Amino acid sequence: MKRVLFVVLELVAFLAIFFVGSLLPELQVLPMWSVPVGTAKIFVLDGLVLMLAFYALLLLIAVARRRIALGWQNPTVAVVLALVLGLLAKFGFKSLS
Repeated sequence: MKRVLFVVLELVAFLAIFFVGSLLPELQVLPMWSVPVGTAKIFVLDGLVLMLAFYALLLLIAVARRRIALGWQNPTVAVVLALVLGLLAKFGFKSLS
């Protein structure tokens, strides 16, 4: 039960980071890294990059605590679920019109 709670909390954290990171270029806080998706849409990579950087930070903390054997499973499940849910919610997609 404790692991499920941590996965849900990490999922919420990853989704929030993905969402906020996708909005940062609109606020002109960061330069926008983007990839054209179609003729009228782009995908803003900033949220995805920040989410993966947070994932790497969690793994580095697990390595530093010498608990990598157990510490990689929860963040990996949470980041995959956050990626799927974030892309389904169209975080990071922007139309050029």
